[in-house]
Order: sequence, then C-alpha cells, then structure tokens
Amino acid sequence: MKLKVLGCGGGIGSNSHTTAMLLDEDILIDAGTGVGTLALDDLLKIDHVFVTHSHLDHIAFIPFLVDTTGSLRDRPLIVHALPATLECLQKHIFNWHVWPDFSRIPDAVRPYMRYQPFAVGETIVLGSRRITPLPACHAVPAVGFQLDSGQASLVFTGDTTANDGLWEAINRITNLRYLIIESAFSDVKHDIARRSGHFYPALLADELNKLQHDAEIYITHLRQGEAELTMQEILARISRFDLRRLMSNQIFEF
Repeated sequence: MKLKVLGCGGGIGSNSHTTAMLLDEDILIDAGTGVGTLALDDLLKIDHVFVTHSHLDHIAFIPFLVDTTGSLRDRPLIVHALPATLECLQKHIFNWHVWPDFSRIPDAVRPYMRYQPFAVGETIVLGSRRITPLPACHAVPAVGFQLDSGQASLVFTGDTTANDGLWEAINRITNLRYLIIESAFSDVKHDIARRSGHFYPALLADELNKLQHDAEIYITHLRQGEAELTMQEILARISRFDLRRLMSNQIFEF
C-alpha cells in the first residue's frame, strides 16, 4: 500500500490544506481541501472515499469531486462512513440546497455517488487491502482507520481526544508500523481542545503512554499560527517515541 498525504493542516493558507490522503490511486482517506491539489486524471481514478467524520475540513471536496468526475465515470463514487456521518452528508450537503443529490443523478439506479455505511471494527476488504474503522471520541460521531496491507499497518486516528477504546484496538494490531495522530491545539488552549474533542500536547503525552508498540509517530492537524509551538510542546513532553510532524506530499509505503 502507498499513502500520499494531500493535506494535513488544521486550516488553509500559505500552502496548507486540510485533511486528505490518497491510498494507492483509488482510495481517499478523508476529502479536505488537499484533494484540490490532484490533477483531473488522478481524480478520475478515485473509486472510494473513507470519511472519518462530518466536519467540513474533512469532507469539503467530496461535492467537488463527484461533480467534476461523475459524468466522466462508468461507476459511482462510493462514500464509506458511519451511518450518522452519511445522514449528515445527505441532510446538510447533498440536499439540493447546498449541493445537488448526486446519489440520484442521473437517476437512483445509476447514480454518480453511492453511500456505504460501516461500523466500528468492521473490516472492509478491497483486493488485498483491509481498512478497519477504529474508535474515536470527537464532537460528532467519528472514527479512525487501520490500513493493513498484510505486511504492515498504518493507523490514522482522525480527529479524537482521549479514548481507551482506540488504544485497545491499536494494541491488538501486531504489524503496526506507522501511527498518524492529531494534536490540534497547544497546551494554552487545552480548554477549547477538550470541549471540541481534540488532543493537546499534555493530554497526548498521557495517552501515548498507553501505546504498547514501537511505531513511527507523526503529528497531524496542527493549526496555522501555532504549529511550531505545539510541536515544541509535544517534543518537550514526550521522549519515549521518535515523533515527527506530518507534512503534505509525504508518502508512506507499507
């Protein structure tokens, strides 16, 4: 498996894009503004979008993706998510007011887009690739994902805060190689981090003590204007692991 980071920022501007990652050539993990960096030929190869949760920075480019490619494809784009997330997309985005309902265009039998619900812990198998939604704790229903090639696994937590279920699931993964985990706020903003369901360095340090594997760990969702401060706080608090900042265009092969 090959994962390319299209966007991993907590905001936009100055070449920062919100969360989106391209798995091989045909799968998106979230669809934030990073999707807009792809060429049309690349967009046409995408058959699946796996969505962690319904917040705009993770779903903003699903409408543009299906609108741009729908009439040029011979099969629907499949959007995989929790039932609550799919309901939110249907009710608040693809509702004919904000955007057309592409699950019924050109008709309900041959739509440009199809919704596919999943449950936490339910593995979706696409060829030799296994994608498993993991528990997350956020302001809205959310998941992370285990991406398993058979040889190794990468875990992307999505947006989450302290969550014992996540660590229980991760610690059961015997071939974990990479962990991408968020820290959306610096320590001084711990209150808003807690209220919005995000990590901050002090809490992240406590939670990483629950990880029972050695893995390469990358920090994502750093906010514009305080990314350097947040990374400094993380590195000052955590010495057990080799922690690095996730960067756009970074590629993981596993």
